[in-house]
Amino acid sequence: MDESALGVLLQWLRNQRGLSLRELAQLSDVDHAYIYRLETGDKESPSVEVISKLLRALKAGRRESDMVRYLADHAATDPELVRTAVADKAVTYEVFAMVAGAAHRGTRPDYSKLIARARMLLEDDDGLG
Repeated sequence: MDESALGVLLQWLRNQRGLSLRELAQLSDVDHAYIYRLETGDKESPSVEVISKLLRALKAGRRESDMVRYLADHAATDPELVRTAVADKAVTYEVFAMVAGAAHRGTRPDYSKLIARARMLLEDDDGLG
C-alpha cells in the first residue's frame, strides 16, 4: 500500500519524541503492530479513541493534534503536504486544512505556493489584508 499522510505525520511525531514503535505502544496502550500499519498506510481511519491515546503519548501540540485528527478523516491527503507543513512551523492548522481540502488536477502541486496563497486568503478574511 502507498504511504499515507496520516502515517507520515504519526511517524514524524514519534521520531520527534525519540520513541520506538514499542515504546509508543507502551505509552499509548495501542498495539505496536497497529501503529506500524498506521505509519505505513496499511491501516487508515483509526478510531477517535486510538487517535486520542496516540496524541496523548506523543505529547503532540495543538497544531499537530488537529492535523492528525483531520488526516484520520481525510485519507486521500497527499503525504507531501504533511512533509511541507511539518518542515514549516509557521503553517497553521487552518492553512494546512485549506490546502489539503483543495482539489488538484494534473501534476503534483507546489505546496509552498499553495500555502502562501492560503495565508493571503485567510489574512484577507481576517481583515488584515
